[in-house]
Amino acid sequence: MKGMTLGKIAEAAAGTLYLSVLKADGSYQVYEEGSPAGADEAVRSAFCDFRGREIQSVTTDSRKAEEGSLFAAIVGARADGHRFIASVYDRGALCVFSERELAGDDLFTPEARKHFSGCGEESAKSLFRPWILVRDTQTALGAAAALYLDILGIPVTGVTGSVGKTSTKEMIASVLSRKLRTLKTEGNFNNDLGLPLTVFRLTEEDEIAVLEMGISHFGDMHRLAKIARPDTAVITNIGTCHLEYLENRDGVLRAKTEIFDHVRENGHILLNGNDDKLRTVHDVKGRSLLFFGVSSEEEGTEDLSAGSKVTYPPEELRGRCVCASDIRPLGFDGSLCRMDTPEGSFELKVPVPGIHNISNAAAATAVGLTYGLSFEQIREGIAAMQTISGRFRILHTPAMTVIDDCYNANPVSMKSSLKVLAGCDTRRVAILGDMGELGKDEIALHREVGAYAAGCTDRLIVIGRLGRYICDAALEARPELPAVWYASVDEFLEKCGSGFCKGDTVLVKASHFMNFPRIVEALTAGQAE
Repeated sequence: MKGMTLGKIAEAAAGTLYLSVLKADGSYQVYEEGSPAGADEAVRSAFCDFRGREIQSVTTDSRKAEEGSLFAAIVGARADGHRFIASVYDRGALCVFSERELAGDDLFTPEARKHFSGCGEESAKSLFRPWILVRDTQTALGAAAALYLDILGIPVTGVTGSVGKTSTKEMIASVLSRKLRTLKTEGNFNNDLGLPLTVFRLTEEDEIAVLEMGISHFGDMHRLAKIARPDTAVITNIGTCHLEYLENRDGVLRAKTEIFDHVRENGHILLNGNDDKLRTVHDVKGRSLLFFGVSSEEEGTEDLSAGSKVTYPPEELRGRCVCASDIRPLGFDGSLCRMDTPEGSFELKVPVPGIHNISNAAAATAVGLTYGLSFEQIREGIAAMQTISGRFRILHTPAMTVIDDCYNANPVSMKSSLKVLAGCDTRRVAILGDMGELGKDEIALHREVGAYAAGCTDRLIVIGRLGRYICDAALEARPELPAVWYASVDEFLEKCGSGFCKGDTVLVKASHFMNFPRIVEALTAGQAE
């Protein structure tokens, strides 16, 4: 990893480099850099050598430690990484981050000691183990990741928002990859542990990074953005999520826009113009501001925001925004639309259904233009975008079509998915579950989704403690709706073996903790195309 020497890493992480030494006679000594007392010439030379060595990779999983790697010992809920420090050295690790002072047994396995002591007098001089003592391993990882980004000097696009972060990130990365070698966040590596690990996957050949940034508390975004220092920041929307900690949408806005404090000078801020909260943003501290979105003349744009419908584009922004219009739905094949930009207009196909995905395409277009891509490159990138497991992935089986949208959920994303289901010309079935972290209004918000679902589905199945309120509100809004509630996924899987018809379209959606992928697996049973 270019320039990532142990000396620079220790300084960036505000840590102290130590050298533990096992002698041929079995004696053990530990030395702190800058404290030469008792250190002989061999130790001083070793310090100098190790300070200049570059790591080859970074891992928090001891099983993935390899030659030249840096292992970060994380104290997790189920395991303490410090227990595996000695074994990672046996795997070839160069150094470790540790939150505690390490003794000989922490650093040298019995196998290492035995092998070393059997090397013979000629080859066995000293066995060195460098390690860096830090106050907090996770914070140290972030500091090291920030150092690495500075060394590589490649641009970063940071993507955040309440809904659609992952889909927007995927679309942006697909667009940018038409011109630039692009690295993107994989899976759910979007927090203050996952983000650094994503950064460490970069190589000198990469030309741009697209980093998803997920938060749940005030201050989270400050920590993430301080690592990423994005050149371009994209906010997809401000919805009703993480209200347990952020209280209301104004709190969500304040937490998300912490990213502005760390956007690089002369950077770009791209905001969803359909969102009433984001439209209040005016001062971006010298960075350029561009809005993207869907023309408010298009049906369904009120669902892009948890607030009221916002006129877009407003007269004062014409010529300074990206706007999708003239939308022609193609069912599950997506939509055709026209994208109007400050540089002209072009036609394109968005390969995934739903007006929210057209908004995502507008965001990807705005990013593509920011980095100098042509209309044709943007068109090709959006058309090539692939959906991923749990994020509105369409699975066709001989019996039914399953919409796997069960990675996560909040009221806005629930309504967006139900809106797509409502447009199907088959029998429409929704399997919905609890939404997490909604705070004191969680019951009201579940009822709100239930009332909305009543107009979008021909059969409703709801699971979970809070899901009962979805079911109750749906039946109040439409008493004749076939709707049933189950306490758990297990109960549903035991009792609901029938009731589906050939040709049904089934939406499966809930927050991640509900474990709805089990339902997707049961419905498709390995028959998905």
